[in-house]
Amino acid sequence: MISPVDPTGTPAWTRLTALADDFAPDLREAFAADPGRAQRLSLTAGELFVDLSKNLVDDQILAALVELGEQVGLADRRDAMFAGERINVTENRAVLHTALRRPRTDSLIVDGVDVVADVHEVLDRVYAFADSVRSGAWKGVTGKPIATVVNIGIGGSDLGPVMVYEALLPYVQPGLSCRFVSNIDPTDVAEKTADLDPEATLFIIASKTFTTLETLTNARMARDWFLAALRESGVIDDSDAAAKDAISKHFVAVSTALDKVAAFGIDPANAFGFWDWVGGRYSVDSAVGTAVAVAIGPKNFAAFLDGFHAIDEHFVNAPLERNVPALMGLLNVWYVNFLGATSHAVLPYAQYLHRFAAYLQQLTMESNGKGVRSDGRPVTTATGEVFWGEPGTNGQHAFYQLIHQGTQLIPADFIAVATPAHPITDGGADVHELFLANFFAQTKALAFGKTADEVRAEGTAEPIVPARVFDGNRPTTSIMAPALTPSVVGQLIALYEHITFTQGVIWGINSFDQWGVELGKQLALQIAPAVAGDADALAAQDPSTANLVRYYLANRTRG
Repeated sequence: MISPVDPTGTPAWTRLTALADDFAPDLREAFAADPGRAQRLSLTAGELFVDLSKNLVDDQILAALVELGEQVGLADRRDAMFAGERINVTENRAVLHTALRRPRTDSLIVDGVDVVADVHEVLDRVYAFADSVRSGAWKGVTGKPIATVVNIGIGGSDLGPVMVYEALLPYVQPGLSCRFVSNIDPTDVAEKTADLDPEATLFIIASKTFTTLETLTNARMARDWFLAALRESGVIDDSDAAAKDAISKHFVAVSTALDKVAAFGIDPANAFGFWDWVGGRYSVDSAVGTAVAVAIGPKNFAAFLDGFHAIDEHFVNAPLERNVPALMGLLNVWYVNFLGATSHAVLPYAQYLHRFAAYLQQLTMESNGKGVRSDGRPVTTATGEVFWGEPGTNGQHAFYQLIHQGTQLIPADFIAVATPAHPITDGGADVHELFLANFFAQTKALAFGKTADEVRAEGTAEPIVPARVFDGNRPTTSIMAPALTPSVVGQLIALYEHITFTQGVIWGINSFDQWGVELGKQLALQIAPAVAGDADALAAQDPSTANLVRYYLANRTRG
């Protein structure tokens, strides 16, 4: 293991501290003094065109950030990850989500196993399954083809698939749709199955160990609904044999726990595995994406993987000073550690990306929400930031006020595509052009603002002038692509994966474990008997928790 470098002890950190102390950002002046700034700070990675010019940096700051990356060994740590070294030190695991999208012709031997060959063996099985569902060859218990796929998972087994499915809706086969169940709130299963035809529904249960509480609870509820509906309609009788036969035609698994899969009633031949070197939030391009592969087809899913790989190659090969994910990660460090930012907005001007911010919340905050370095020592800097956002122009009418005129510094990433999926006009006007005019206008307004004199020149009464001044100097990055294709969606995900990795390396943390999610789950199991009415379990709780449980017990009504 490569020991983490304390970033605060590097010359680059000292330099950045001094630069921040003297920094008075003025983007109007920066562009006026440097007519080539926009072109010089616009980079490409794969098909992504990334404009960094409206960030609060100058050449000295950018050079110092690159030096920081060099001095903490960013390139060495990146190479160690791609080589399959066990950089997830708390779980003693390799981190090889990048192997999930390597071409079939590649080879990577880790612990004596060619992981690329293993990946493609599973992909081939997923693709064959997807083709059988899409063609109608896979039939339900009454011979109907599958019309609806219900993916049951949580965390990375839900957020990734649902985000990608929504992003690629124009590529979904007509007559086929997906739904996603994650919340253990029984409302989720009830609503998602309420109007389904059980004879034409296929469930994918995604749980690596097949023990995830929420996923298995939801899977059992779905199975109960499915069998009850078939029995009520007379499709099957009450025998175990009939139930087993029906389940085998309507339930598959994404899991490596074949014994538990079989015990549930799923044929282990219909279980698609993945590996302990794939973290949940990095797994949508593994068998966890089976629902997506069924929906958009193997050819499009392969293009999706190719998009990831294009950004992987850029991250590995581009020098740091032109490396888009590395630079974006370093800029985030600049904002968090030197300018005091605590959150980061992601604002896609593409409605199909409406779940992208939610996906990034897990990717970024579960990865970098850490207070301990990878060597077990406390961190020496602030780490992580709150990622959030909504699609434009919805966000403009909700929270942009805070970004434009509030007192907090909120760096924002704006994402848009040149060619829409639906080129619709309104009275002869191209609506996408109007949409993108807002995209361009917002980053301009955030960067350059509006001065008091400009407000007065519009005839505004003097008492109102201060309220209409925009200070500007609100940092943004603009990310554009030709269209929202499967490849571009893969590129966007990989971009943020490597941004997250870069920040984790700078902070010296392990971005690939998630121990912070465990304590609450353990306590839930301890509290459950109290919620069910066990007096001794209730008495063992702290006063606040006990008080809340008593309220629940007093107010719960049952039909």
